Amino acid sequence: QVQLVESGGGLVQAGGSLRLSCAASGSFYRINSMGWYRQSPGKERELVATITSGGNINYADSVKGRFTISRDNAKNIVYLQMNSLKPEDTAVYYCNAAVRLRPFNPNTADYWGQGTQVTVSS
Repeated sequence: QVQLVESGGGLVQAGGSLRLSCAASGSFYRINSMGWYRQSPGKERELVATITSGGNINYADSVKGRFTISRDNAKNIVYLQMNSLKPEDTAVYYCNAAVRLRPFNPNTADYWGQGTQVTVSS
C-alpha cells in the first residue's frame, strides 16, 4: 500500500521556474530510489532524473544544468527544481518510487503517481 502524490505543476513562461514535489505515503519498509519521468503528446515516457537513497543522481542530457533533483528521506519526499524552462519541457511529469515493502524481503516494487501537468509557453 503505497501512494505517490505530485504537486507543483502549472503554466509558466519560457525561462521561468517551477518546483515539483512528490510525497510517498502508506505502509513500506524503505524507498530505495525515487525519480521523475515525463511524457508529452505523441511521445514515449522518458526519464528526467532519479535519485537513490544513497544520493546517486542521474539526469537526462536534455535537463542537465537546468533541473535539480533532491529528496528528504525522513519525510519520503522527492523534489524537482526546474529552472530555465523551455517549451520542449512541456509534458505530464510522473513521480516514480522503487519501494522495499518488507524488512526481510529485499525485493522492490515500482509505484507511480498520477502525474502533474507542466506547460511552458514561448
